[in-house]
Amino acid sequence: MSSGLVFLGCDAVWLSLAAGRLYRPRLGALLRDDFAVGPAALFYVIYIVGILVFAVFPALETGRWTTALGRGALLGFVAYATYDLTNQATLRGWSAVVSAVDMGWGAILTGAASLAGFAAIRWLLIRA
Repeated sequence: MSSGLVFLGCDAVWLSLAAGRLYRPRLGALLRDDFAVGPAALFYVIYIVGILVFAVFPALETGRWTTALGRGALLGFVAYATYDLTNQATLRGWSAVVSAVDMGWGAILTGAASLAGFAAIRWLLIRA
């Protein structure tokens, strides 16, 4: 739950700040005027499950917060690189700057969300 809250909260702030400064100026013609809630919600559910499976649970097995942070950051980088570089390869007008910034953001955000999930579960286990 804490992984999801951190991920959703930070991503909401990021998107509200970056949309007008990064995405719209470089990708304006490609962006929707409205926001499609269904696909976004599905992405967040799937991605948060990925954070738990590939970063938080392995970190709980090792007992090391660095496992959560490192595996989370790697997951974020790989997932965001898949999206951004595929778009750069297939869409006219996709910005390399957007790809680079987005991949960095994916690594930072997923690492932080993974660390938060690890810390919350460890705290709950210690208190139980």
